[in-house]
Amino acid sequence: MGPDVPLLNDYKQEFFWKRFPQTVLGGPRFKLGYCAPTYAYVNQIILFLIPWVFGGVGTVLYQLNTLEDYWAAILAACLMLLAAFIIQGLSLWVRRKSVAVETFTSENTLADEDEFDFSSCAGSETIKFIIPGKKYLINTVFHSILAGALCGLGTWYLLPNRLMILYVNTGATAVLFVFGWVTVCIGEYSLIINTAVETATFQPQDTYEVNALTRPLYIFAFIAVDLTYRFTVIPVLLQTAQILHVIFVFLPILWAIGILPPVDALVLWVLEQVLEFVFGGSPMATNIRLFVMFTVSAGVVIATFFIPSTLGVVLFTTGMGFILSLDLSQLETSFRFCCSTADGSLQYPKYSSHRIGWQLGWKEILIYISIFILMLTEAGLLHWFARNSTTSGISPQTILSYILIVTLVGWKICQEIQGAFILFGLFRNPFFPKGIRTVQVFKQKRTILMRVALIQRILLNYISPFAMLAFLSVDSSLQYIHTASLCIGFTRAFRMVWQYTENALLEVVVIAIVRLATLQSTLVWWNSLGTGIQLLMVGIIRDRFFQAVTKLKFALTVLVSSWTEKKQRRKSSSAIIILNIILFPVVLMIIALASALSAPLLPLFTLPVFLVGFPRPNKSWPGSVGDAACICPDSVYYQHMRHNLAAAFCTAFSAGSLGNPTPGCHYLCRFQDRLVWVFILERGFGYCCINIKGLELQETSCHTAEARRVDEVFEMSFEQNNQARTCSLNHHFSNILTPSTVLPVLVYSDARNVLTGIIDSLENLKHLKEDYAKVFIWVLLQYIKNKSKSEHVQDNQPLQQNTTWLEENIVTSMRTGSCKGRKNSFSINSEIFPDWSDEDIFELESIGKKTGIHPIKNTTGIQQMTTNPIITSIPGSLETQSLSSDINDEELPNRTPMYGLPATDKGKHRLMETSTQEMVPAVVFSSPYSHKLKVPENWRSGPFPSLLLQELLKSFPEDWYSFVLNLLDIFHSDEKKSIIFEVIGDTTLKDMYSHVVMSCYGIMLGTDSIIPSPNQVFKVYSGDLPWSLGLDWLTQKPELLALALKAFRYTFKLMFDKACLGPVENFAELVSYLEEYDKNWFIGMVSEPQWQQAVLQEKPYLFSLGYDPSLSLYTGRVLSLQEMLLHVGQLNAEAIRGQWANLSWELLYATNDDEERYSIQAHPVLLRNLTVQSANPPLGYPIYSSPSIHVSLF
Repeated sequence: MGPDVPLLNDYKQEFFWKRFPQTVLGGPRFKLGYCAPTYAYVNQIILFLIPWVFGGVGTVLYQLNTLEDYWAAILAACLMLLAAFIIQGLSLWVRRKSVAVETFTSENTLADEDEFDFSSCAGSETIKFIIPGKKYLINTVFHSILAGALCGLGTWYLLPNRLMILYVNTGATAVLFVFGWVTVCIGEYSLIINTAVETATFQPQDTYEVNALTRPLYIFAFIAVDLTYRFTVIPVLLQTAQILHVIFVFLPILWAIGILPPVDALVLWVLEQVLEFVFGGSPMATNIRLFVMFTVSAGVVIATFFIPSTLGVVLFTTGMGFILSLDLSQLETSFRFCCSTADGSLQYPKYSSHRIGWQLGWKEILIYISIFILMLTEAGLLHWFARNSTTSGISPQTILSYILIVTLVGWKICQEIQGAFILFGLFRNPFFPKGIRTVQVFKQKRTILMRVALIQRILLNYISPFAMLAFLSVDSSLQYIHTASLCIGFTRAFRMVWQYTENALLEVVVIAIVRLATLQSTLVWWNSLGTGIQLLMVGIIRDRFFQAVTKLKFALTVLVSSWTEKKQRRKSSSAIIILNIILFPVVLMIIALASALSAPLLPLFTLPVFLVGFPRPNKSWPGSVGDAACICPDSVYYQHMRHNLAAAFCTAFSAGSLGNPTPGCHYLCRFQDRLVWVFILERGFGYCCINIKGLELQETSCHTAEARRVDEVFEMSFEQNNQARTCSLNHHFSNILTPSTVLPVLVYSDARNVLTGIIDSLENLKHLKEDYAKVFIWVLLQYIKNKSKSEHVQDNQPLQQNTTWLEENIVTSMRTGSCKGRKNSFSINSEIFPDWSDEDIFELESIGKKTGIHPIKNTTGIQQMTTNPIITSIPGSLETQSLSSDINDEELPNRTPMYGLPATDKGKHRLMETSTQEMVPAVVFSSPYSHKLKVPENWRSGPFPSLLLQELLKSFPEDWYSFVLNLLDIFHSDEKKSIIFEVIGDTTLKDMYSHVVMSCYGIMLGTDSIIPSPNQVFKVYSGDLPWSLGLDWLTQKPELLALALKAFRYTFKLMFDKACLGPVENFAELVSYLEEYDKNWFIGMVSEPQWQQAVLQEKPYLFSLGYDPSLSLYTGRVLSLQEMLLHVGQLNAEAIRGQWANLSWELLYATNDDEERYSIQAHPVLLRNLTVQSANPPLGYPIYSSPSIHVSLF
């Protein structure tokens, strides 16, 4: 898209020009976009002027001295209350009537969505058009009462006599009276008739109809100040009332341009500002914590006022300041974890979502208690000695001032050299490592910086707090603590020492420098404020000053880049730039006003047309962080890396390489195709709370353009060679991204390969077909081995519970005729004793003739595995030869009946002699140990005819089968080698495995000798098996199907490795490959849920086969879990707030949701597209957003 893409399309422009007049007037709809009868407009004008009429009645009666001012206000309020109830009752009656009686009218499909069919002046459609009504009955009553109160107080506020007293000017009184009533009428209409859509919109949906209260709330605030002036004797309120009466008439303009925040945003913003600058706290990660912390902090200030002793005040404020600066939510979480743990220990799980680094355990609690006791001791002793000291000379505060100045300078130098750039990002740090490409190189080169970081931590976390406590404890203004201002000031000061140590150190040093500079003179006004209020004022000035600097840099970046970036140069760019130069003082005033209000600087449509956005809380968005994200399969990569990334940020914060982690800071992390957005929510002593967002991996053209610029900025900063200039200029200084540092993080490295020449090679495909049987044998034996171990039962289990095998696995066959020439024999199968221990089972020595396994047809036509018949003497019993020398014939009746075979009556033609009855078990092994490796019964049947199966069995790798059996560790006996040799020689077991393996082989790769095609390989790999004779047989066995598919994927990975690394030399090397796959690899498809589970379980390697239909290419993807370098840069916080403010206005008010709109196009300097993505849904679309994560700063 070109730079001259319309800011708003034609439809949105028409919509905007219909909505904006409605916003200005508070709700009346005079521009509809279609023809409406005259009475629709007249009715709205009448309803708009009703409050003025009622207020005019009271005003006239007051001016005629008929009523007192308060009775005139009460009269207007009662009239307005009655009118409000009538209006809302009429709307409610019409809505219920329309629901009760449905009229089916023909609809005009070509009409606009908001077009109404007016029938009469007071028709139902007219009433619904003018008075939409309230959703909740309680709001109907509450808003009506407020409307009456607003009209009455507005009448009192705008009485002409009162205005004459304030201004002593008839012209001013007339102007203020007329336009003041316009303001009141706008507020009344928005409250009781139809709520206008505000340009200052915070919530995407007004669920509880709070927006209707916004305009009346500001009117009430202005009236409250005037009433306070009337009933009190405070001289300063006179000037305040005069100024506010003038501003009052401009309220409609302020509402229209969106400077005044809605009620919900206003409440949160006020609480944050008071908590931070009055109570010394921090913005909170959640709204609930904000309300709780505000209440507790206010209680501390109130309690301080009532403490009689100054020593008690010092100890109380010092202790509470330290306690409130801690992350108290850890105590609750720790307590819950202790209660859920059997031993009550504070051992957190590996992936605790709220604790990284410094975890709150018994050791940490003891450290906190030690610091608490030490600081109380220091503050109490110093204050006591300072109060009782009578020595003259250099005051202790003067000595402490020099110590604090030196500490600040030393700490700032140590912190500044930790980052990649110094002096506000203008010059590259000469001490920062160069040519960083690997983790090992970076760790070697940053050794000196880590030593300096240790000094920085000592200065910041240990020396600075206690030095500031000493400075405050010996302050002389503590003697006057029982004034409200001093209580607030010192409560904030003692808390700031721990809450924001860096900011507190700067503020205290500023106070100290001012005092040192004025030792020979006295600043009466300044000194009368007291140290606490001085620190409060310096804190506000510091915050607003740095906001103004960053806002000015953002404004210049938008202005300059609108011309220097050719793709951003519009036809109107030159005119806008000239206007900004001419009106530069106005632009500076806008920046100053936005900074004073701590409001975002809003660039309209991200053009250099600047407005003041409405003040909003630090998070910029309603709701809790991490509640919503556009989840997709790629989200799992960000979910996995959040813990490791948070741990890396813990190290960087403690070293100082990311600057001061204050709430509102934004960081951008780049690694391969991943972009991570980190936002600081909360800050306290030794911790901060962050939110991690992951941006989309399927890059669009705009995303790619900005990501490419991000890569250029990071490469120039971190990967330049050692021959580069020592202290070079930052060529991307104008960019909102300033590179900070490089972090080693354990993440998945993503490698993608084109498999041309591998998957289409006939030789490789031939090896694939040859290796599949081998790999499947190994996979199947590993599965059976693990299953056998899991099913092993304790030795003491009663033998009476072991008879179920006969019922499940014995096929009884009764035949007639003589069995001459066949010796009566019996073989004890070890499967008869599945729950015995190894020692009990294998002490039995089986003798007799072993019979081989071969397929026969049963009555249902399903191929079964059976053996030659074994003749027994008595139906339902076992006849054996000597099982052991310790077993006598007399003991057999007591030992063998429970293992007897069931008798089957075949009718009167059956011979009843015992010699003619035959019992045929399904499987009889030649080794009593083979039962541990038997395959499930339902797998033993085969899908193929006997001749075809015999042809497949010729390809069964017997030598590989024997080799793999030799490596199994399932047998735990002293004669392990002889046992394995006996199992290998068991032809029954071998035939069982050969039938299963080769049946699956024929289904997966075909029963012929044709080499599979790449397309067939891809389909089988992805689970799309070709149709064959045995497909239904395999799909009915989910476990066997999963094993067959797993073996095929292992085989494909083996083919890939052999093509890349060379052929496999011997069986031992092949086993090492397969063991590596089974232990450290997940081999599957990206689209499978198991892929995401493997990522979260931190499988070291993942492999997937893919196909690109647009290029007709087969691709391979390998994820490797390893420590990689993550590039981190700090973003201009005001640039982000400004673009988010424009996004909120553009989508929520102008409804400009066009996917190709100008404000979402790529901007390599402002990173506009990435900033829009990182916004909270529904306006933004990050694919992952974490909950609040606690990160330690130690």
